[in-house]
This record gives sequence, C-alpha cells and structure tokens, in this order.
Amino acid sequence: MPAFHRQSSHSVPANALASRAAIVAAIAAAFSIAAHAQSTDTGSTDAAATSTLPAVKVQASKEPLPGELAPTFGGGQVARGADFGVLGQQRAIDVPFSMTTYTSKLIEDQQARTIGDVLANDPAVRTAYGFGNFAETYIIRGFELQGDDVSLNGLYGITPRQLVATDALERVDVFKGANAFLNGASPNGSAVGGGLNLQLKRADDKPLTRVTLDGTASGEIGAHVDVGRRFGSEGQFGIRVNQANHDGETSIDGEHRRDNTTAVSLDWRGDKLRLYGDFLYQRERVNGGRPTVNVSGDFIPATPSATYNYAQTWTFSSIEDTVGILRAEYDFLPGWTAYVSGGVRHTDEHGDYASPTVGNTGTTSFRLGVPHQEDGSSAEAGVRGHFNTGPVSHFVTAGASIVRVDSQSAYTFSDTFPTSLYATPQVPYPATTLSGGNLADPQMTALNLMRSASVSDTLGFLHDRVLFTVGARYQELHSNTFDYTGTQTRAYNDSITTPLFGLVVKPWENVAFFANRSEALTIGESAPNTALNFGQQLPPEKSKQYEIGAKYDNGKYGASVALFQIDKPLTYTDAAGFFLDNGRERHRGVEASVYGEPVRGVRLIAGATYIHGTQLDTGGAATDGNMPIGVPAFMFNVNAEYDVPLVNGLTVTARWIYTGSQYLNVTNTLAIPHWDRFDLGARYATVLFGKPTTFRASVLNVANKSYWASTIGGYLTQGAPRTVLLSMTTDF
Repeated sequence: MPAFHRQSSHSVPANALASRAAIVAAIAAAFSIAAHAQSTDTGSTDAAATSTLPAVKVQASKEPLPGELAPTFGGGQVARGADFGVLGQQRAIDVPFSMTTYTSKLIEDQQARTIGDVLANDPAVRTAYGFGNFAETYIIRGFELQGDDVSLNGLYGITPRQLVATDALERVDVFKGANAFLNGASPNGSAVGGGLNLQLKRADDKPLTRVTLDGTASGEIGAHVDVGRRFGSEGQFGIRVNQANHDGETSIDGEHRRDNTTAVSLDWRGDKLRLYGDFLYQRERVNGGRPTVNVSGDFIPATPSATYNYAQTWTFSSIEDTVGILRAEYDFLPGWTAYVSGGVRHTDEHGDYASPTVGNTGTTSFRLGVPHQEDGSSAEAGVRGHFNTGPVSHFVTAGASIVRVDSQSAYTFSDTFPTSLYATPQVPYPATTLSGGNLADPQMTALNLMRSASVSDTLGFLHDRVLFTVGARYQELHSNTFDYTGTQTRAYNDSITTPLFGLVVKPWENVAFFANRSEALTIGESAPNTALNFGQQLPPEKSKQYEIGAKYDNGKYGASVALFQIDKPLTYTDAAGFFLDNGRERHRGVEASVYGEPVRGVRLIAGATYIHGTQLDTGGAATDGNMPIGVPAFMFNVNAEYDVPLVNGLTVTARWIYTGSQYLNVTNTLAIPHWDRFDLGARYATVLFGKPTTFRASVLNVANKSYWASTIGGYLTQGAPRTVLLSMTTDF
C-alpha cells in the first residue's frame, strides 16, 4: 500500500543568529544541489513529459500522491491517517493501533495556542504542568508524557522544549499505547501510555496568503502571517513561511506571556525524488507564571479563586529553540521507497522558579534558578516496500535511528520563605545560599544516546482483508550523568529488543477489528529534587501492552473503540523520602471516540475513557492494590459544532470536558475531586472587501470554575480561569 507519502522585545544573541543562519544556509544549499540534479536528470525527458500532460489529472484524484497528507473526515478537523513511525504514513483503519490526528483547521477554528489546547479535544488525554515550571506535560491512558518526549516530523530529540506554539503545525498525531517499536525509545523515557508527533506545515498546491490578528479579553494581542507557494512547471518546488508573535497578560492575574515563532519549510517533488527542509525558531517568555503546588501535609488545600496568582513577581522562564530538519525520499523501484532524515536543535533556557509547598504547619517556598542548555540531534534511515508471495502480500520495512541529547545545567537555591496560596506576600528576590555548576556557562550534566534498528513485515491475506504485522526493534541505550564539577557519576550502557505483533481484520470495507501486543522502552527515571536521592537515575524500564479494538471509517465520519492493558514498573518517592522502583503499575481500560460530520452542518469530536489503575507487588499493605497517582478513573469529552442554517457562514460551538477524581499519593489518602469544564464559541465566515474573512470568538471555562486539574507527578496543577479568545483571519 503506497501510504500517504504525500520577537520578543529582547535582542537575539549573536550565537543564536549564527546558528539560525547556518541551518537556513544548509537547507538552502541542499535544495539548490538537489534541484539542479533533478533538472539535469529529467531534462532529456521534458518533451515526453509535455506529451503526456493529461496524466497530471491524477493529482486531482482521491488517492494521495507521495508526500501528501492523509485526507480528513468531514469538517476537516480530524485526519483519516497519520504518521505511524517506521511504518510511515498509513490509513488509520489499516493499522493495528489507536491514533487520532488533529489538523491545522481545528487549530485555527479553536484558536488553540499550545499543544494542550489541541489535546483538550481528546477523551484519552489530559494536560498538566511539569514539575515546578510551566512546561506542558500530557497524560495519555493515565501515564505521563513529558514535553521532551514529543517528536517533530517523526524525529525525537529536536522538538522545542517545555512549550510548543501551534502556529507552524499542520498536524498533531496522538498515538495511544506503547510504541517502542514504531518510534524507538524516547529521550526522556516517558512514552509509555502513548506518544505525540508534530508535523510542520508545507506548501499546498493552492497559493496561500493568510493573516490572522488575535487577542484575549485579558490583554494579550498577536499576529500570524502564513504564506505558501509552489513553483515550477508542475509545482515541483514549494515554500511555506509562518511568522507569529503574541504578547500580553493572560487571564491569570499578573501572569505575562510573550512568544515569537518563525518557520520556513521547503520541499521538492520530483517523479521519484522528494526533498524536504524545515527551519523552526521559537522563543517563549513567561513572567510571573502561576506555578504548581507541592503538598507535604495530610490534606489537600482548597483551590484559590480561578484567576488568583500565588507566584512571586520575580519568577520567570525564558526558552529559545532553533531547529533544522532535512529529509529525502526516493522511489528506487515501483512500490519501494528509501528515506533518510536528520535534524538538530539548540536550546537556551533560563528561569527562576518558586513553587509553594503546603504543609500542616504552613506554606513555604524557595527560589530555584536554572540556566540550562541542550543540543539534540536525531537521524533515521530506512526502506519500505511491497511484494507478493503467491496469494500473500507483504509490506516490509527496515530502518535504523540514532538520537543524542546533550544537557548542560547549573543551579542556584535560596533559603525557604513563608508564603500563602490565598494572600501571597511578595518577597524581595531571595539571595543564593547554595549553587552548583557554572552559571554563566553551564557544563554537561547528562548525555543520552539511543541507537536502534528495526524490521517488520505486514502479511496480507484474502486480498488484504486480514493483515498480520510482526516486527522487532533492537535498541541500545547509553546514559551518562555528571555532577556540577564535571565528574562522571553514572555510565549506563544496555541493549534490549522490543517485539511487536499486530492483527487487522476487515470483514467490510469500512470496518476493521484490530489487536496488538507491543512494548514501551524507557531510560530509567531520575529522582526529583524533593527526594533524598535527588538526581539518581533508575535502571531502564520495559512496559508491556495488550490491546484489542474496532474502527469505522466511511469518509464523512469515523469511530473507534479499544480495550487495553499496560503494565509498567512503579516508581515513586516512598515514606522515607527516597525515589525508587518498587512493584508494578497496571492500567486496564476502554476508550471510545467518534469524529467527523455525521450530519451535514453538524460536526463532532466526542468520546470517553475508563481506566482501572492498580499498584501491584509494592510490598506494603498501605500501597498494594491502590490507584496510581494522577490517574482519573473516568474521562469524557464532547465537542460539537453547528452551522446555523438561518445565517450563512455562522457556526456555533460547545465543549464539555469531564475528568474524574485523582489520588495525590500512593497510599490513596489524598485526592482531588472530579471536575467539569464548559467552553463556548462561534465563528462567522464572510467576504470582506473582496477577501474571505473569518471572525472567531471562544470562551474557555465559561463558569470561571476554580479547580485542581491534575495530580500527576505527585503535585497539584490548577486549571486555567475563564479565558476569552478573539481573532480575525483574512486570506489575500
């Protein structure tokens, strides 16, 4: 099956400009050389190509060309296919896994500003903040996925850290379940319950010049320019440029955010050769961000008012990422494609954080300053192809990948100071009482290197109505850590093989039943700074998944249901204060979703997830059999759109998000209650001065409800208050 190959106001440092210029120059040079080679290669056949011009009608057919994106369900918000790692772009109904892909149309129509805003539509996913900072972290099937383990264009290790803006994104792939075979081990080791892959925008066949002005009722304003063009006699060369800036105070009192995104994507579509190049620059700044809350006592504190900010005004986080990616695909035989891809990332990050800790005798906090730099590099190469042995078809893959992430850090601590969640005193910037590393030039503290090779064969029986996939990935894990004086404290080197078995049975054209047995492989977790063995890295972990389910796809709308079980080693901080691996964490659950346009003018993204999480073999009666931390037993989402028939171009929207209660500790003595969130919105598409224009308005958390949204990680994340979003988009 041929698959779907289809500034802030601060100055930019000189080294960042040099890095960006070097990446852009490398991409441009690669395309210049490749374009020249392609024109030389095909120059002698120009006349023949001209004589067969009617063949270009294939581009208007419903079958995607190599390099094209998968088509979407009715309404264009959810795609019918996705990037399944080593298997490439596939129709979702043809693979034995659970995946939902959200499109740029959904991002635009819902005015989604972060990945978490996009995933607010998914009944199997919830979003929280990372430990002590403002990084988004995602909970898939009850397991935490950290932002460092999100892939970009299929590559690990090169995605911007902490926060990712959506302005340059075409698709957000949400894979649900263990995925070590498809993508390899994630750099930070948290891809257990699922994974996220972000796909950058590329030029469409239709020229695009789109300008969006947006803002919020709290004072944020922004602008986004999106330009795409194709050039050449058959549109071989494409360029897509996105530039976005946002600045202002959020709906949380005193919290200020500023971001700048620049993205340039180039591509070349030849008869057999396809080339892609991407450059992405992102800068995020958060001043006075509302932090997470730690709990050391025997009670859960009441939530402050929805808009109240218990941050110190001197807290901030500044993150600057520069990313470059190159990819080539070549069809060397009919039905056979070879590919190679590589990317690099450089991150400069600095922040001062102060997360309050609520105890039985009061609330305290301290300042943590962290200058941090990272250099990530990632590459993969492989081949995919088809052949038949009698009545049995084969889709085979073979590939290899390498990911390396070098981390450089330093830190400063202050003494603790008293504070409050409800009448927060603002203290002067606390003096440093403890520090480590070179603050001006952080030195290496960690080096993670992952190498892997994979093979698979999907055997098709009964004219591909039965598809059986068998595969394996051999993975080498290298993890070195260093103290702040440069002395190596750990050198881990191990290898492991993760198998895959998958089955798809399609009794009817639009219906498929599937099953898989897969694994997740993660580098051992590191003890947090609240543990007595802070920084200690645990051994690698292997998690196992069993899943069965069914899918329906009639083009206009789709539906899916899946039952799953995931077993993972249990890690937590025990009563003595040590972070350890003790026992197992098992999640058994069922999830169901529907998406698309079942009735003309009515669009739905809805579903529910039930998870029965259990701690096993912990060796203690107080913890054995309990629910794991941060796992809600029940979640559901209903997101609906309705085109008002009496007013042409008017669409009204509504969303209901429900999340069940979650425990904060392994002994299950502390828990937050369940919560609901209601969102409303409308958009109006018209022609203004001869230009297609769309006005949008959304109100998130209409009731301005105050609630603890998550306990994942063993700390509290408060939900966002009422937020009013406004925008106007015009196509020129």
